[in-house]
Amino acid sequence: MSVGPDSPFHPLDPRSILVETAHCVAFLDRYPASPGHALVAPKTVVASLFDLPQELQAEVWDVVRQVRELLRERYRPNGFNIGLNDGPAAGQTVPHAHVHVIPRYRGDVPDPRGGVRWVLPARAAYWRGGRGRDREAGGVSGPDRTGKGDASP
Repeated sequence: MSVGPDSPFHPLDPRSILVETAHCVAFLDRYPASPGHALVAPKTVVASLFDLPQELQAEVWDVVRQVRELLRERYRPNGFNIGLNDGPAAGQTVPHAHVHVIPRYRGDVPDPRGGVRWVLPARAAYWRGGRGRDREAGGVSGPDRTGKGDASP
């Protein structure tokens, strides 16, 4: 049994399932951001991963590790973005907690620096300077554009 009929992911195409455990299932995303984009979801339908007992959260993250390894072997990506959207303000559109495992490939975007920070575009390119808003919001300084030093004034 992958996910029950109460899940927005139901029914899963059996060919899309990558890993299945007693409490979790990992499957290829129906709307992939890149080749191999996968989702890891608990079989229990909860909106937030953090609504699960700690043992189940740990199982989800162990399946994420397994899926990353499987995708690394199968698709040979150059990196990964791994994350979740926790709540509508964070962009969650599916009310069944899940973790995205997104393989990344050299050249898939012109400049991948900042990775997941691009969910807030005005604050993503911290290495470009002019981060007054970030600093006021408690942000920290980071590497300069070259990645070799601190961009703090």
